[in-house]
Amino acid sequence: MRKREPLSLKLHADLFAAFFRVGMLGFGGGPSSIPLFHQEVVKKYRWMSNDDFGDTLALANTMPGPIATKMAGYIGYRLGGIPGSINALVATVLPTVILMILLLGTLQAYKDLPWVSSMSAAVVPVVGVMLAVLTWDFLKKSGQSLGWMRAVILTVLAAVLMEGLNLHPAFLILIVLSIVFFSSKKGGEK
Repeated sequence: MRKREPLSLKLHADLFAAFFRVGMLGFGGGPSSIPLFHQEVVKKYRWMSNDDFGDTLALANTMPGPIATKMAGYIGYRLGGIPGSINALVATVLPTVILMILLLGTLQAYKDLPWVSSMSAAVVPVVGVMLAVLTWDFLKKSGQSLGWMRAVILTVLAAVLMEGLNLHPAFLILIVLSIVFFSSKKGGEK
């Protein structure tokens, strides 16, 4: 990831534009915005590597609050300190505030019309595909770094713990991080 530097006007503008787009297009809440963050931060601007993004996402999931603001605040801070963090947070939240006022008022007024309910239902599969693509990317990365057998076993175990036993993902991430941290302490630095 790029080291924190004084926020130039171009970086300031790029940061605002990237997170404004995420805020505008992240329809459906935080999980639907994660692939958009990935697109802007890793693929378009190359502010982070895939590994850095995965680490940031994992840590952000362990903390309370909306994922979009945590990701924006942290990435903005890493790029430009407190001004970068504020810029990214405002850019992420501003579209939501504007759209909430405009669209929810309109949708509420016309919610019984068939085309309005169809429009809302049509967005769900798109968000599902975006999340599936991101999941596949993370699974491929895990398969390459851990080996496919371990990656599949850990994926199935995580699904069972989260869906079957209702274990919150933050606890699962903390458990995995603790296991890795303590096993690397015993074996020396790896």
